[in-house]
Amino acid sequence: MNLLDQDRKYILPIYKRLPLEIVKAEGMILTDQEGKEYLDFYSGIAVHTLGHRNEKVLEAMRVQMENFLHLSNYFAAPSAVTLAKLLVENSFASKVFFANSGAEANEAMLKLARKYGRSIRKDKVKFVALEKGFHGRTYGAMNLTGTPAYREPFGEALEGITHVRINDVDGLRSAVDQNTCGIFFEVIQGEGGLREMEEPFALELKRLSEKFDALLLADEVQTGLYRTGTLFAYETLPLTPHAMTLAKGLGGGLPLGALLLSKKVEHVLRPGDHGSTFGGNPLACAAGAAVLEEILEKEFQEKLKVKMDLFLEKLKALQTRYPEVIKEIRGRGYMVGLDVGEASETIREEAMKRQLLLNITGGTVLRLLPALTMEKKEMDRFFLVMEEILSTWEGRYGSE
Repeated sequence: MNLLDQDRKYILPIYKRLPLEIVKAEGMILTDQEGKEYLDFYSGIAVHTLGHRNEKVLEAMRVQMENFLHLSNYFAAPSAVTLAKLLVENSFASKVFFANSGAEANEAMLKLARKYGRSIRKDKVKFVALEKGFHGRTYGAMNLTGTPAYREPFGEALEGITHVRINDVDGLRSAVDQNTCGIFFEVIQGEGGLREMEEPFALELKRLSEKFDALLLADEVQTGLYRTGTLFAYETLPLTPHAMTLAKGLGGGLPLGALLLSKKVEHVLRPGDHGSTFGGNPLACAAGAAVLEEILEKEFQEKLKVKMDLFLEKLKALQTRYPEVIKEIRGRGYMVGLDVGEASETIREEAMKRQLLLNITGGTVLRLLPALTMEKKEMDRFFLVMEEILSTWEGRYGSE
């Protein structure tokens, strides 16, 4: 029985597996059991910020493993303190709470906002979130998620959550009131087809937050850590959140989430209000500190900007040549979506035949999440494959 057959036999089948058995990963290359090498544009769904098995991350893990793997939160861990210090010194935050995932971090942020609201008025416990947003699959995070299909199979929804369309200023204005304790948002909606928040909407978010004392709660689980070209995606907008969540790329491949808290809310959660057995795990934090130290280097950022600009330029050129297929380019940096309509599944299949792995979000959008360490040869390989597929599109598949 091969690996995939055993997987189907023993593991709950809630994931749509790719028909590959990966035996090794290095940089942006995944190698299967037959020795075929695939160019990975999943990056573990934005997890491998520095590529698979980055040597600096591995070395930080080796050092930590020689000391201890886990102590519990009755003890301070040097690696957790180091990572928290890096996050505080390079963000709006004054304190950090560590969790194990983005969903867990969002659950903590939900509790933070509700306790903050109740400290003002008992019925100030409502939330506004965005349609097509995604905040995780735990119960609270699932209810904040703006796609009904994620919520409806599980019965009655949590009360007090209103969803509005991203960039619908009038809808936002009608949804936020004196009983709103927090507004959850992604600057770029990862699962929602790479829709990006526009400045007028951000300005209204800020105005309503100030008017009604509602917390701005940014989910940067996927957009954070230079994925979109800045350390945090919100930095391109005229607002600063009161709290923000990170995960995915934070742990260098290990499970790690974080809730960053501003001074305004750093005293809301007290001992006993929240906690996590594995949150702030020393090994994950050691990996996370290595990731942060690398991406905060000025030289790294300068090279990344050049590569991201080149990537977007080449994508626009590809769209110019094949506008009948690539209807829209969304997102920025290395979090980009190509809206190719009903062609998405076929293009993904054709790309896999050519050993390029692409993901789909929102049903019609090819989501491109290369490692920030992507080199020119890997970028060239991506465009070579896309050119090969799209150049024969009309003749082989018909025009969309």
